[in-house]
Amino acid sequence: MTWELWINVPAMWMNEREHWARKAEKTKAHRTAVHMLARSAKIPALEHCVVELTLYPKVLRRRDADGLVATLKPQADGLVDAGVVVDDTPAFMTKMMPIIANHADPRGLMCLRVSE
Repeated sequence: MTWELWINVPAMWMNEREHWARKAEKTKAHRTAVHMLARSAKIPALEHCVVELTLYPKVLRRRDADGLVATLKPQADGLVDAGVVVDDTPAFMTKMMPIIANHADPRGLMCLRVSE
């Protein structure tokens, strides 16, 4: 089974250089959003899951998809917080390379797909 969690929090990028407190706020926002969305979707406790993050950017421009790993990490932690898996290590969670959609969306949403 696959669940789709639609996240409306601005993406984080690995090459951002910002104050640690601002970064911590963004990290907490992603972690909390995914935690709450996973609970709301009633995702059961799984032995292992596969997660895939897709960004639908507001504006199309060249970006490196691997920069989104900074967003995927706190989202994976949110799944752990929600009790979906015990930990986000490879034994319990497979994290696919993030994807940047090839079409823009004015909302700039992200979709985190969680599969058994």
